[in-house]
Amino acid sequence: MQNTIELLAPGGDVDSIKAAIAAGANAIYCGLNNFNARNRAINIELKDLNGILNLAHRNNCKIYLTINIIIIESEIRALLNLLNKLVNTSIDGIIVQDLGLFYLLATEFKSLEIHASTQMTTHNIGQIKFLNKLNATQVNLSRELNLKEITELTSVAHKNQIKTEIFVHGSNCLSFSGLCYMSSVLEGKSGNRGRCSQPCRDEYLETPAGNRFPLNLKDNSAYFDLLDIQSAGVDSIKIEGRIKKFHYVYTVVDAWRDQLDKLYQGRTLNSDYGALQKVFNRDFSNGFLKGNLNQQMYIDNPRDNSARHYVTSEELLSSEDGEQIKKQIHALRTKIVAAAHNKIERLSIEKQPLKLSIEGAVGQLLKVTVDSIEDSFSVNSVALLVDARDYSLSVNNLDHDNRKPLSDDQSGAKKISIKPLNLALFSKRFNAIKDTEYTTENIDIAGLQEGLFIPSRTNSDKRSNHFHFKRF
Repeated sequence: MQNTIELLAPGGDVDSIKAAIAAGANAIYCGLNNFNARNRAINIELKDLNGILNLAHRNNCKIYLTINIIIIESEIRALLNLLNKLVNTSIDGIIVQDLGLFYLLATEFKSLEIHASTQMTTHNIGQIKFLNKLNATQVNLSRELNLKEITELTSVAHKNQIKTEIFVHGSNCLSFSGLCYMSSVLEGKSGNRGRCSQPCRDEYLETPAGNRFPLNLKDNSAYFDLLDIQSAGVDSIKIEGRIKKFHYVYTVVDAWRDQLDKLYQGRTLNSDYGALQKVFNRDFSNGFLKGNLNQQMYIDNPRDNSARHYVTSEELLSSEDGEQIKKQIHALRTKIVAAAHNKIERLSIEKQPLKLSIEGAVGQLLKVTVDSIEDSFSVNSVALLVDARDYSLSVNNLDHDNRKPLSDDQSGAKKISIKPLNLALFSKRFNAIKDTEYTTENIDIAGLQEGLFIPSRTNSDKRSNHFHFKRF
């Protein structure tokens, strides 16, 4: 049986994440405002992460978070604070470049799954074995590798319990897997810190061959190579584009989803780029994958090629009114954006509201019923409810060390204030919910008798839970 391939999509902002989910991505990689290699993307806020995870997981989609830059010493405290928060989420993986971060995750944050970033330039067997020792579970192989090399490394990776992923669509980088110093040298913007200004797309002095953009690579696309990729045993195919807009993400992911579905169903694969040429592209090349490294991988125009393709495919004559052609192209793009927007507008990362109903009387267990859109369950206390005033009198007249009544001259010295259960207390207790994908919309205590209290557990109770759970 052939392996099922993960479709891994870019999520540069919330709308792009929604677009990837709507188009059928199996997983999405995205970054926060710090510690990721795409500072030019809008990225996501930490406060939105749980909502994104909830939305993705409801749609059988994984979320991988990029922390894929070299960490500097002054950032370590902030990094540790972030990791301490991430371990309390349902994040599916962390994409990493920095070896120190690998060590931290492998030794101190073992519940977080580690993926090796493309910026580790993994291209040989020794690196695969090394990543296994660092507890990596998935690795992005260098995009400069050809199919034969990918096949060999994937076989070694599987023997070392590591999955492989490769880039199959989107912008190519002139340097090895993004490890470039051009932007840093020319403009002081380090590509290895997420600030690449893409000088390889700039115009330079015209070459003897007449090229003004001699470093500008065409976009990568392995759209017609899916059978070979599956035969190579690759586990995940990755689409570049965290700086791209949501309609681009939807269109590209949808096209690849269609190609994958046809592969699984044994149907004839698409033999033309179709919708892929209707959104941003610099024309396409599979030169790295096929091992054909030549001038055909370059294009002397860094701008969007989709308009030129439209004119060519529609066989519009050069004599036709230029303004009319612009209007047609604008109408096409508007249609693409509107179609993608219609797909994502029903998706929401808003926190799910919870309704809490609290009830109980003297001599009964305290019962908390939790109602959400998807589920309903109740929680019962272990200890019985007591009258707070009666309990206060009994506690203040008891020697807690010897469990004996206090004498008259002692009783005034150990006054303990017993606060009865009320709305303010419950609101404070459930305040931690705000750090999850839920929010408390309403706390109803109408069914709770006034002036009650839950006494502390005795020593014999300490091994038991505070509450018993019952799901409806």
